Amino acid sequence: MTSNKWCVAAFLVIGIALSGCAGAIPPMDDPDTTQPEQSSSGDINSPQGSIFGSDGIDLLDIVGVGGGKRSSGTGGGIGVNSYLWRASLDTISFMPLSSADPFGGVIITDWYTPPETPNERFKMNVYILGRQLRADGIRVALFRQNLGNGQWADARVGKKTSVKLENQILSRARQLRVAAQSGRN
Repeated sequence: MTSNKWCVAAFLVIGIALSGCAGAIPPMDDPDTTQPEQSSSGDINSPQGSIFGSDGIDLLDIVGVGGGKRSSGTGGGIGVNSYLWRASLDTISFMPLSSADPFGGVIITDWYTPPETPNERFKMNVYILGRQLRADGIRVALFRQNLGNGQWADARVGKKTSVKLENQILSRARQLRVAAQSGRN
């Protein structure tokens, strides 16, 4: 029974030692996210302020009634790539939004009828699949209906149309990223 006590004690000591090492892990090198600033001494592990950022957190902003501080565009509040998110919203800005979930990366539009073709309407779902700006990080589902005999009927949409929309969003995201990087320098 004495050997069991030694094993338990050894596991506790190892666990405590390893938990003390957690703060020494350097941040991942992701070009799409902002890196923590180093202190004047150059130590990345020195205190940097609150976990809620330098502005802190405002309870009134959380419940949606405050007119308090806003983030400075760092994109820290969304769960997907901020460039893809903004580029998606820019690209489909002519369509009415039904819902937009920045944490899940889903944008759903309502039906849109182009003025040139009043007997045809479109709906779009945009899915942002990750936090990195990559070609496979976005999917667009496009739906089309035609009006006939007073009823809307589903119509086929070519695969190339969705791919073209995805490419437009990716191009816009790259433009936003370049603009943000040139603004930082």
